[in-house]
Order: sequence, then C-alpha cells, then structure tokens
Amino acid sequence: MQSHASVTKNRIKEAEPRIRAIYERGEFNGKNFQGEWLPDSSGYIIQEKRPQDNQPVEYLYDVQSGERTEVATNNAGKSERDPLRSPDGKNILEFRERQLFVRNLATSQRTQLTNRPEDREIWYRQPVWSPDGKRVLFIESDETDVKLRSTLEPSDPSYPEVRNRRFARVGETIAKLRVGVVDLAGNDIQWLPIETPVEGIYLGQVDWAGNSEEVLVETFSRFRDKREFLMVDLNSSDVKSLYRESNEAWAIGSQQTSSGLIWIGHGQKFIVITEKDGWRHAHLYSRDGQEISLLTPGEYDIIERATVDQSEEWFYFYASPENATQKYLYRVPLDGAGTLERITPNDQPGTHKYEFSPNTKWAFHTWSTFDSPPQIELVNLPEHRRIRVLEDNHKLREKAEKIITQPTEFLQLNIGDDITLDAWMIKPRDFDPTNKYPVFVYVYSEPYSQTVLDEWGAGQSHFNRVVADQGYLVVSIDSRGTPSPKGAAWRRSIFGSLGPLSTEEQAAGLKELGRIRPFVDLSRVGIWGWSGGGSNTLNAMFRKPELYDVGIAVVPKPQPHLYNAWFQEIYMRTREENPEGYERSAPINFAEGLQGKLLIMTGSGETNTHIQIIEGLVDRLIELGKPFDYMVYPNRDHGLREGKGTQTHVRMLILRYLLENLPSGPQ
Repeated sequence: MQSHASVTKNRIKEAEPRIRAIYERGEFNGKNFQGEWLPDSSGYIIQEKRPQDNQPVEYLYDVQSGERTEVATNNAGKSERDPLRSPDGKNILEFRERQLFVRNLATSQRTQLTNRPEDREIWYRQPVWSPDGKRVLFIESDETDVKLRSTLEPSDPSYPEVRNRRFARVGETIAKLRVGVVDLAGNDIQWLPIETPVEGIYLGQVDWAGNSEEVLVETFSRFRDKREFLMVDLNSSDVKSLYRESNEAWAIGSQQTSSGLIWIGHGQKFIVITEKDGWRHAHLYSRDGQEISLLTPGEYDIIERATVDQSEEWFYFYASPENATQKYLYRVPLDGAGTLERITPNDQPGTHKYEFSPNTKWAFHTWSTFDSPPQIELVNLPEHRRIRVLEDNHKLREKAEKIITQPTEFLQLNIGDDITLDAWMIKPRDFDPTNKYPVFVYVYSEPYSQTVLDEWGAGQSHFNRVVADQGYLVVSIDSRGTPSPKGAAWRRSIFGSLGPLSTEEQAAGLKELGRIRPFVDLSRVGIWGWSGGGSNTLNAMFRKPELYDVGIAVVPKPQPHLYNAWFQEIYMRTREENPEGYERSAPINFAEGLQGKLLIMTGSGETNTHIQIIEGLVDRLIELGKPFDYMVYPNRDHGLREGKGTQTHVRMLILRYLLENLPSGPQ
C-alpha cells in the first residue's frame, strides 16, 4: 500500500501537465470569432490569413450567401467604431501628457482642448463627440485630495524605488468629478452646473441626449443609494431631472448592470433598467420623464440588456426565469404589451450571447455549457435560423470529451426558510457512488459575481476539474448576496455586513449536500477562494471550524474597513456609520476560531486587496499562536499572474497544500 506522501507525489506529477496546458498554453480556452458588421448589415469583415502567402488580410463575407471577398484595410464599407474619431471622420481625439487634444487627420495639426493645472492630480476621461462634431463632452476627475499609498517597485533589490498610487479607502476622500463641454478651438470650457455634495458622487452614463445642445448625465450618490438622470441644456444651463430613484440597499443593481438609459423613438422616449419593484425590469419613459409602461412585467430579472430593434420596435435582453445559472435571449415589444418571447431555442440549455447586426436581423451567436466548449454560429433573427457555423472549437471539444468523463452535476440545495441555493459538483474521473469522497469547496459568494454558472470556464472550472480528478468532490455554492437573477431581495440580503450571512448559508448548503448525496464525506472538507472568496474562506475556517478542515485563502480582505471605498461602501457604508456591520464582517475579528490547516496567499505588489490588509491578520494569528502557512509572491498584483510560471505555481501550490493536508480518494 502506498504511503500518503507517495500518493501525493504521484498525484502532483499527474496534475502538473494539465495545469501547464491550462495556464501556460491556454489549451482549454475556446477560440473566439472576431467579426465586424457592415453598417447596412449586408455582411461582416474578419481578418484571416491569405492562403497563398499566410499574410493577415481582411475578408468581407456576404451575410446571406457566405461569399468571401478580399478587401483593402480600412475599406470604406467597413464600419467605424473608434469613438475618438469625429462623426465626419476628419478629426480624432488624443490624450497627450494627460491633456485632451484634437488632431486634424488631413493636416496633423493639434489643438489642446483642456488645461490641467500643474498643481492638481487631474485626469480627463470618456470624451464623446457631439452629433454635429463641433464640440466634445468629457469628464474631469480630480484625485488631488485622494490619499497616496506607497508600494515598492522591483528595481535595485537593495534600493527599490517607491511608487505612490491614489487609493480611496472606506470613508476617505474620493475623486472629485465634473462634466465639461469644449469646442474644437479649445475655448473656455463650459462646466455643467451639477450640484455635488461634499462627500462626492459617482457618474454613470454621460452622453449627448440625441442632439448637440443637450447633455445627459447619470449621477450616483457616494453609497449608490440614490440615482438620477439629469438633462442639461447647454444654451440656457437649465438642469432637469428626468428620472430618480433611491433605495437604502443601493438603488442601482449589482455592478452597474442597470446603469445608463436607452433612447428610442427618435429620442422622444427612453428605457430605464431598475429594481424599484423588486425585480430588475425595463421601464419605458417619455423624454420629459413621465413613465409610460413597464416593458418586462413578471417575477424574473433582466440579466443584461442586449439591443433594441427600433424599426420593428422590440427590446432584446438576456434572462433565465427558470434557472439562475443560465442565460438566454428574450424580447418584448416596445408598445408595453408585455408579451415575453424567448428567442434562444429551448433545446439549447446553457449560456448564450449575441453580437447583433445594426438592423438586428442577424447575430453572431455563442453558446456553451459548463461541460461543453463554446460554438459560434451565424443566425437569422428572430427565427434563430442557423445560417452557418463560424467556429465549432472541434479540437477543444474532442479534448473535453476525453477529460470530462463524469458530467458536472448542477443541484439546488434547500436550506430552509424558502431559501434554495444553486450549486455544482465536479466528480473524480473514477468516481464510484458506493464510496465516500472528500469535498473541496470553491467559494466566492460576494456581490461581484456568481460562480455557479452553466458556462464553459465559469468558476475556475478548468483548474477545479484537475483537482477533482485527484480524488475530490469539488463543489461551488452561490449563497444569497451573489448577483444571481433571483430578485432584488436575494442580492440585497447581505446589505450592512458582507460575510456573516454567506458563511452561514455556505455551511448550511454543504450540510444539505451531505444529506442528499451519501457519497459526500463531511468529515473531510476543504475550502478555497480568491479575493472575496478568500475572505469567505477565512470566515469559514474561523467561524465554522467544526466543518472545514483545510482552507486556502487567495488575496483575501480580512479587514474590510481598509478596502476601497468604491466597492465596500455600496454594501456596508462607512465604519463610522456602520461600526457593528464592519465588526461582524471582518474575518480578523474571529481568528481565534482557527483549528484547521490554513494557507494564505497574496502578492506584494497588490493594488486591490493590498498586502497590508492581509498582514494585519498575519500579525493577529501570530499573536494568537495559531499555526498557519503564508505565501507572498513578489511584486504580483491581484490576479497573481505576473512573471513566467506564476499562474502554474499558484495552482500547483493550492493543489499540493490540499493533497498534503486533506487525504484524497474514496474511503
């Protein structure tokens, strides 16, 4: 019988080639299709290698026949998508030495449009040409009063350089924003008279309101609990509120899914995405701000907007009313009739996305599932008739069929109180349901994203499959607070304190999994996660030590009050306003509960969950006399990917630590 050390060595040796294939050669990434639609939707242009000399050239494909014609680069038929180019194509905007310029393409003459004071840390962003091409709209961001945070730069090892970056921590000063309009001569800038409170605001959509005389500005309060669309008349400087909403637990949906409005009906109406009735729905308004109708009634969420067919008057969007792990294309009429029509065929489960032609009659359709690589086809809409396959990823599909011998199981875990959590479970290649297997949980469970998605590559699935084949049941659970399309109450349930609720529900979901699947061995449980998932890993190890034996926390934030204001304040306000919430949320405050084996991983070059946030926990664990392991990757940032071999090393460390501390295989 082999020793544990021998088994571990053999499993690591077996796994390493697959991990290198994933992270060094990208062998499990599906091929994309890069096509650009012609303005009249009659065809599309893609870059390919010319057969006779293998040189990259652009080919025009007729959308109906598929006939291919070689075209010259920058052919006049190709659509212009460069937002910095003026509507007439004669001028282009440029950033030089942090100033905004306009350059005449015929004469190469440059005109400076902004005048940044030397003593202010100012940036200009999001320039937008007016429809008549005579003026430019832009945002000024003044970061002068945002505190500097120092990091060491890799230069001379004995005398490293210090780089200072602006970092707005929870409760600290954020950048001051204002919106300006300037003509092409660079004359005096017209600053829009938008009131800004002392604590500051954030901006969403900033654009011309369908003409060259009015500007639309979307503002968010600092805590994102108030949202407003303002219309500014440049001639009179009048400011009118078109739409406003407020909600204590953030007015706008998760990660700005709802941000921006869509003009329709020649600018006389607009569509707003809002959660004001408890679901993420589309509402139709008149240009003067009067609500006309609810376009998408029903107990379901819009996952994402897609496009608007102005001529036929349809609003296209993504939703999945019956399954929060999937995504399909739907549409409703713009007349407010509310007739919901699914466009994606019913026999294609999984996740779908569409790149529409300008007239909305055609689309590049990409479709995948958790176990099936993406395939891309040209379809005719709304019938969804397949015209031709554009990329079938057949080589990747063949590789996937050899590796994925056990289909991933998607589950719904009922944890009581009418709460059902979505989950998936990857089984080992040689899985035998009569045996019991250890569990390795991949957790995120914060508002930024879902892990339980029926999509190729979701939830770090390529790596997690490698782990499963070493003798583990790899499981991921989306608890409340994740941006699942399950209604606003689901997403906002964590408001006030990130951490405690997800810790309880992750544990409850895991116990329910053990109850309904007898091959789940709850006496051998590990957990790992990245960023917010690293924080939840710490919470699991500290607050539920009786359940979790091994934890691997990658770039966590054990002290949330030291994290950035933009993210943390949405859900928890500031520590001054919500001291109890921050106290309950911080893993560092529960470190005395650690009993199992813990590995903390980070990079010394972190600009997100910077290393000082983590080192406070390191000091606390030392103070408590708790054994743990700590790995710092020099000069790596949040993704731990800088430097040759880093991504492979990170995953091999995770796998090795797991194998050494949580016996794999059936028992």
